Amino acid sequence: PDLDVYIIPDKAGYKAQKKKLFRVMKPTRALLKSVLILAFVTIAGLALEMSGFPKTAILTTYVLGVLFASTLSASAFNGLVTSLVAVLLFNFAFTPPRYSFHALHAGDFLTLALMFAAALLTSRMAQKIRSSAESAARSAFKTKVLLETNQLLQSVEEEDVVFEIGAAQLRQLLDCPIVTYAYAKRRIGHGRVYGEGKELLLTPNERAVAYWCATNNKHAGASTDTLSSAKCLYLAVRLNEKVYGVVGIAMDEGARLDPLEQSIVLSVLGECALALEGIQSRAEKEQARMLAKNEQTRANLLRAISHDLRTPLTSISGNASNLLDNEAGMDEITRRQTIEDIYEESNWLIGLVENLLAITRIEEGKVALHPTLELFEELVEEALGHIRHNEDHEIATDGDPFLFVEADSRLVMQVLVNLVDNAIKYTPSGSRIEIAWRKEGERVRVEVKDEGEGIPDAVKARVFERFYCGDHEIVDSRRSLGLGLSLCESIVHAHGGTIEVKDNVPKGSVFTFTLPYRKVDLHE
Repeated sequence: PDLDVYIIPDKAGYKAQKKKLFRVMKPTRALLKSVLILAFVTIAGLALEMSGFPKTAILTTYVLGVLFASTLSASAFNGLVTSLVAVLLFNFAFTPPRYSFHALHAGDFLTLALMFAAALLTSRMAQKIRSSAESAARSAFKTKVLLETNQLLQSVEEEDVVFEIGAAQLRQLLDCPIVTYAYAKRRIGHGRVYGEGKELLLTPNERAVAYWCATNNKHAGASTDTLSSAKCLYLAVRLNEKVYGVVGIAMDEGARLDPLEQSIVLSVLGECALALEGIQSRAEKEQARMLAKNEQTRANLLRAISHDLRTPLTSISGNASNLLDNEAGMDEITRRQTIEDIYEESNWLIGLVENLLAITRIEEGKVALHPTLELFEELVEEALGHIRHNEDHEIATDGDPFLFVEADSRLVMQVLVNLVDNAIKYTPSGSRIEIAWRKEGERVRVEVKDEGEGIPDAVKARVFERFYCGDHEIVDSRRSLGLGLSLCESIVHAHGGTIEVKDNVPKGSVFTFTLPYRKVDLHE
C-alpha cells in the first residue's frame, strides 16, 4: 500500500494513447462496415427463415445489426443510413413480393415503419452510449495527465524544473516542440526549446510575441487572431491575474488544438502556475524569516554592546581621567595598577571586536585559509602563551608530541585561546584544565576539559549560537557577547572539521573539535 507505481509513456506518449482512446473512423469506412454487417444479417435472416423461424426473429437480427453498426461510428448520419438500408433490405428479402421494394399489404407498411423506428432509436441510443463513453474516457485521460503533473511538481523547489516538467508533459501530449519563458518584474527571461527547431523558435519575432502574451495575459501567436504569423501558439502560465511565464507550442500551418488538447494544456499550465506560486511564496517567507532573524541579531548585538561595553569603556575612561588629573600625586604602584587596568580593558575590547570581525569574514568567505604543516604540540604551547591570568588554574597538556596537522595556525590558535579562556572564566580558581589530542583515522581529535559546573543539556544545543551567553554569571563585571564559541565553530567548519560539547565525568565540560591529519614522511 505504500508503493507508488508511475507508468512512464513510451516515445509515442500521450498522443498515441489519445488516438487509441478516441479513434473515430472515417464516414466512408464506417458506412462500408455497416453495409457488410447488414449483408451478414440478411444472410443470417435467410438461414433463420429456412429453419422455420418467424419474421419477428429475423426483424430482431436486423435491429441487432443496426445496433452493432451504430457502435462503430459516432456519426448520426451513419446511423440514419444504416437504419434505412436495414428497412430496405428487410423489405427486399423478406416482404412479399420477394426481391422487390413493393409492399402489398398495409400491415407490411406498419411493420417496416416500426422496424425503421426501432433501428433509428437503437442507433441513437448507441451513439449516446458511445458519446458518454468517449466523454468519460476524455475526463479520465485528462485526470490522469493532471495527476501525473501534480505528482511530478509536488517536491520541486526550482522554477526552471517546473518549466521543464511542464514542457515534458506537453511534449508527450502534443508530440511537438515546446518553448518556455520565465516572466518576472515585467521582464521575460531567456527562451528554452524542448525538441527540435531552436533556431526557428527563438527568433526576435517569436520572443516579441511571447512578451506580448506575458504582458497582456492573453493567448497570442499561431491559430489566434493576435500576431498569428508566429510559429508558436503562446499561452501564459498564470494564476488569476499574475503571470509567471509563457509557454509556446509549435504549430503546423493551419493547425489548431482540439477542445480536449486545449483543456489539458490549460490545466497543465495551471498546475505549473500553482507550483511556481508555491516556490515564490516559500522564497518570500524564507526571505522574511531571514530579515526577521537579521533584525533580531542586530537587536541582540545592540543590546549586548550597550550592556556589556559600558563597563569596560567606563573603566577605561575613568582610569584615564584619574591618571590625567592625579598622575603627579600617585605613587608608582597606584599609577601602574591604573595603567594595567586600562590595558586589560582595552585588550578585552580589542579581542571582542576581532572575534566579531573574524566571524563575519569567515562566514562571508572573505578570509582565505592558509593551511600549513604544523606540529600540534607547538600550536598548543604558542596558544597558551597568549592566555593571561592562567596562574590561578592548572593547565595540563596530553598528546602525541609528534602529531602533525594541516591547518591555518593563526586560526587554530584562536580556537584554542577561546576555549581555554572560556574554561578559565567559568571555572573556579585552582581547578584543572586539560588540553588533549590524539589521532583518529584521517583527523586529529582535540579535547579541552574543565572542572566547572558544566553546561545543562538544554543549553548545549545553543552554546555555538552567536550572541548566546546562557545563564552564566557576570565575569569581571562584564558579560561575554557570546562570540567566542561561534567563532570557534566557524573556524573548525572552515577546516572541514566538527566541534561539539559534552559533559566531563565526574564534573565539568569537554569541548571537542577535529582537524585534518597530515602524515609526514621521513624526508620532510
